[in-house]
Amino acid sequence: MVLQKVIRAVIMGAPGSGKGTVSGRIIKIFGLNHISSGDILRANIKEKTELGLLMKSCIDQGQLVPDAIMSRLILNDLRRIDSSGWLLDGFPRTISQAEALDHVYTVDTVINLDVPFQTIKERLTSRWTHIPSGRVYNTDFNPPKVPGFDDETGEPLVQRDDDRPDTVTRRLKSYETQTEPVLEYYRSKGVLETFTGTETNKIWPHIEAFLHRKFSLSQRVA
Repeated sequence: MVLQKVIRAVIMGAPGSGKGTVSGRIIKIFGLNHISSGDILRANIKEKTELGLLMKSCIDQGQLVPDAIMSRLILNDLRRIDSSGWLLDGFPRTISQAEALDHVYTVDTVINLDVPFQTIKERLTSRWTHIPSGRVYNTDFNPPKVPGFDDETGEPLVQRDDDRPDTVTRRLKSYETQTEPVLEYYRSKGVLETFTGTETNKIWPHIEAFLHRKFSLSQRVA
């Protein structure tokens, strides 16, 4: 009988690096659960859960959500799918969050999308978002079926203030400062795999081949 180990993975990359597109392909091909911190955050705020109300209070005051609250939120979701493989997107973003995750689960691999900041700046200024769901489109390589409108609901898309050139530079610098230590943390554990390029479709085959090897190595004969 062939048993397959549950794969637990993290995907990292700056805003606009293609994480959403790559994540979608990974979960489709490899059957992992996609755990997006942004989706979970929005759902908890909408449902007015205890953690959701705490997070909304932080956001309304222009503060970052504390690591302890964010970690509790994500770990609660992971426990519900404990026996299944998953792909974490948007978490961990700090060393504290990474350590909280490590206390409960062993991360098998961390996929890091290394895309030049200039490429990202060009991408982000072409981004349009469906605010209620968080779905993101790009007029250059992932346009909506009907320009200006969400594919699933038909509702209007907007360009977020965060995607304007002046704020993009600040966001990228903030990501670099905050996340570089997390990448080093996983690099020191030997689980970081970095994929460098300017086009998602050219990076993807390398990621797919790596994951096929990873899944193959995870199998054992009982």
